[in-house]
Amino acid sequence: MTGRFFDLTKGKASRRTVLKGLAAGAGLAAAPGFVRYAQAQNSAPIKIGFQAHRTGIGAAYGRWYERTTAAAVKAINAAGGINGRPIEVVIEDDGTDAARGAEVVAKLANQHKVDIVYGTLFSNVVVGSAPAAGELKIPYYVVSEGYHVASGKLNRYVFQPGITDVRAQVSSVAPWIAANAGKKITMIFPDYAFGYDHRDYLPPALQKAGAEVVAKIAIPPTESSFTKYFPQIPSETDAIYHVMVGPAVLTFVKELGDFYGSSGPKLFGFIDSLEAVDINSPGLEYLDGSHFWEGSPRYAQADDTEAQKAYRTAVGIDDNGAAVADAKDVSTAAHMFGCWETLYVIKKAMEDAGYKGPEDRAKLVEATEALTEFAEGPEHPQGKKLFNGKIHQCFGHQNISKLEGGKLKVVHKTAIEDGMYEPEADYTKQSL
Repeated sequence: MTGRFFDLTKGKASRRTVLKGLAAGAGLAAAPGFVRYAQAQNSAPIKIGFQAHRTGIGAAYGRWYERTTAAAVKAINAAGGINGRPIEVVIEDDGTDAARGAEVVAKLANQHKVDIVYGTLFSNVVVGSAPAAGELKIPYYVVSEGYHVASGKLNRYVFQPGITDVRAQVSSVAPWIAANAGKKITMIFPDYAFGYDHRDYLPPALQKAGAEVVAKIAIPPTESSFTKYFPQIPSETDAIYHVMVGPAVLTFVKELGDFYGSSGPKLFGFIDSLEAVDINSPGLEYLDGSHFWEGSPRYAQADDTEAQKAYRTAVGIDDNGAAVADAKDVSTAAHMFGCWETLYVIKKAMEDAGYKGPEDRAKLVEATEALTEFAEGPEHPQGKKLFNGKIHQCFGHQNISKLEGGKLKVVHKTAIEDGMYEPEADYTKQSL
């Protein structure tokens, strides 16, 4: 089945289930920083199965994960592909559903005969899908954030090499929160695995920094109204730490503003609470002056590197982090860079392994585990990263941004070391 490419100028994804990567010499320019490859591609493509959140509560992320994937595939193929072979991406929608996720992994492996599976974000889907990847012995590269990979609870075939995990993120930002937002913190988080990582790892990090969590409020991720939860916030609260996800995030932040007006506690949010949401939407004025964690900044920054500028151009976002062709189509910039970077990790590992086909999957796992560092540049525009092959997890910089004048400006960038922790697992001891 032939597929159609995403049109990054229009910000729309193909409805087909197969997205073929562009072969070199197709007349499309590579992004700046990439080398054009003119030799014709005659080898069979490397098939990457993309487990996409096209529907369900993760659909906004899924849309931008697809666009970022399309851009990275275009750049990689224009530069020669992987081991001289073009990438072909086969897409299946998992509905952001754990049970369906496992079915998708099996379908991609058994029906589509992909080389690897890639792309998943929501932690419930990762946790639900990982056993299938392990049983099928197919490498599964996720672009999630949960501590589920690094914890050792999954299996040797699951990797998270292109985006940091929540434990590292909260460990990095906790000292700043304690020093600048307040000493008594109320947490509001989604009631599932991703939220539990925040619940479990922020309190000890804050305590170490001289602050404390005075309340933990878990909210179902499918909730559509939040006002009934806000009376649970203790009056002694200095700052509210909020991290919400899903299609109702705009409702959440609006209702929080309605509840407090301009007299509430300080706010420190994970940008998840506003991913794919226009910060200048009516009712969000009260957020001005508050701070957010961002993986990769939504708004272009004055000190952006050439690699960051090239990446933003390639994925089709403007200086405000919205689609070039539609200012209302706001990106998930803080997360989607992980797709770009993970695809380049896969490329590197396949080349190191001399990957030829499914018979080399064990070699690919070992080659990925042998990676140690990713330099900042065109392949890793978000920044330098260290990779721990024992826990299959990367560590990188985090950004704390202040909302001022309707834009987010980075005011603090953490060191990689700020988020590193003692590993609790070693996947390399498991059999292949």
